[in-house]
Amino acid sequence: MVFHCLVLVAVSLAPATVSYGQKTFGQRLSDSTLTLLQQKVYYDASYFRIDYPNGDVPADRGVCTDVVIRAFRKMGIDLQKKVHEDMRNNFHRYPKNWGLTKPDKNIDHRRVPNLITFFSRYGKTLPTSNFAKDYTPGDIVTWDLGGGVGHIGIVVNRKSDDGERYLIVHNIGGGQVLADCLFSYTITGHFQFGN
Repeated sequence: MVFHCLVLVAVSLAPATVSYGQKTFGQRLSDSTLTLLQQKVYYDASYFRIDYPNGDVPADRGVCTDVVIRAFRKMGIDLQKKVHEDMRNNFHRYPKNWGLTKPDKNIDHRRVPNLITFFSRYGKTLPTSNFAKDYTPGDIVTWDLGGGVGHIGIVVNRKSDDGERYLIVHNIGGGQVLADCLFSYTITGHFQFGN
């Protein structure tokens, strides 16, 4: 017991430049994402007019992209603003799935293909694989649910019951949930952003 106290005192007196116990951005993003589970959210893909910047749909509503948007907002990163600004300047680089002729700050950041484009341009694109070890807390994963329907979630620092995989926080219809679904759908993208 005394030994442990001495170690704690020695560590607490270490210079600030020592990285013992400091979390990476991905670990902090994982932590911020897990806090979203405390909020009851109903799946609602409705179009909402929202404030800009830092706009959000009603707190009890959302889709898969809102999980990502809210987690990053807790980290001080406004994806609404970032995606809108990039689309305003580079609209030709973004998918034209919705027949739009110009950006829409109310919805563009809430669309999976637009987030894929944004993360591909400004984040770190990582390989997709069928190996759990390749996915770490704070990673952003996108999937095809079938028929070209996109989905997105964040890898968090909680493991599956068998200890083999990190879990995902996402919203696929049941609200913001923690799920063992990394390999449940076809993975289409794997990114890190904000590191």
